[in-house]
Amino acid sequence: MSFTLAIVGRPNVGKSTLFNRLVGKKLALVDNQPGVTRDLREGAARLGDLKFTVIDTAGLEEATDESLQGRMRRLTERAVEMADICLFMIDARVGVTPTDQIFADILRKKNAHVILAANKGEGRAADAGVIEAYALGLGEPLRLSAEHGEGMGDLLAVLMPLADKFTERAAQDQPDVDVDIDAEDVALADRKRPLQVAVVGRPNAGKSTLINKILGEDRLLTGPEAGITRDAISLQIDWDGLPVRIFDTAGMRKKAKVQEKLEKLSVSDGLRAVKFAEVVVVLLDAAIPFEQQDLRIADLAEREGRAVVVAVNKWDIEDDKQNKLKALREAFERLLPQLRGAPLVTVSAKTGRGLDRLKAAIERSYDVWNRRVTTAQLNRWLIGMVEAHPPPAPGGKRIKLRYATQVKTRPPAFVVMCSHPGKLPESYSRYLVNGLREDFDMPGTPIRLTMRSQADKNPYKNKKKSTPSRLRKHLGKRPLAD
Repeated sequence: MSFTLAIVGRPNVGKSTLFNRLVGKKLALVDNQPGVTRDLREGAARLGDLKFTVIDTAGLEEATDESLQGRMRRLTERAVEMADICLFMIDARVGVTPTDQIFADILRKKNAHVILAANKGEGRAADAGVIEAYALGLGEPLRLSAEHGEGMGDLLAVLMPLADKFTERAAQDQPDVDVDIDAEDVALADRKRPLQVAVVGRPNAGKSTLINKILGEDRLLTGPEAGITRDAISLQIDWDGLPVRIFDTAGMRKKAKVQEKLEKLSVSDGLRAVKFAEVVVVLLDAAIPFEQQDLRIADLAEREGRAVVVAVNKWDIEDDKQNKLKALREAFERLLPQLRGAPLVTVSAKTGRGLDRLKAAIERSYDVWNRRVTTAQLNRWLIGMVEAHPPPAPGGKRIKLRYATQVKTRPPAFVVMCSHPGKLPESYSRYLVNGLREDFDMPGTPIRLTMRSQADKNPYKNKKKSTPSRLRKHLGKRPLAD
């Protein structure tokens, strides 16, 4: 990457649409209503032969207090300060507003390289807005249409002369970039591949606050309001020597309560993060743990085959910690038997206490998730399990378990070859799964067990003789003609 480009402007001028076009993927949520983007999202962009880092920001608001809009503005101003170039977007159809004029003055003071772009510039209706943009004093405006891809060549022509200026510095200190959660991370040449961790939970459980405490800086927008996070934002960090790409996701409410289109998109983005994570941290609120939605989220992670760590947040405000922890463990074993043995840790995202235990639990869960057992060990174990508790004989037909083998990891998956697999009750499969957890030290991780019948390898068994052979046999018995 040669430089960093921050896209800034009022809400609903098309910043996220341009961001998605530059990265070539629909990473940022886009909707007609203003104020969709709230956090900073970074992505690897490409325009022609030029590669750079692009930052999507929240819409600039005039608020400067501690309100949500004020906190969003401060986060955007931080992106302006850290970026090499700012692309200031206005809406060409609306024209220049007093708010645009205020922010143009701010950008001149905070960043030396500001490019003015009049978005939504397709058609004659945008002519007046493009002409008005000259009054901002930021040079000639670029006429763009992020939705239709118009004006990208003009943007490339403006960026090319600036690219060489930042190449040398970027080579020494290359920033982290976001990636599409659908794509696989390529192993870096000089360090270990980052561990993919998704933090999920109900709204206002403290997910963004927890990630900020791990980062050591206020990188994600936080506050007392529920549902602040909308996009699944990924950040690559070094967590005390452990390379991690951590995903902050939107709070997930009950499906019946999710009515707005934007919230549905946010939850869908979070579910995609779960599907492509390796370890899922289910964050609970210590005041109201293990609500029905918490159980659904944890069950979703288990069904997707992810390693699961349950973290109980806001532990600093809990008075009777010992009895509360005992009650939490009992509830965990009773309500989530499919995750029996999974790590349960208490943390405080506000003070940072318990983060070392959380890191150790994540590493432990990841190791178990990748565990492999040899076929010899499995077969010795299977013999012992059958001797201790033989399988039932439904309808008088005895089910024989012949041998077992592990077919994959991430999560561990096993196949047991047996006779009449369709008649083996589910309770006996659970008996085998629980035995695998206990005897091979795989607590909490999802285990996939498949019962399969062994097909007969004799190709001639039960095969009818061909007609020519029967005919030859029949003719052989007849007397030869004179």
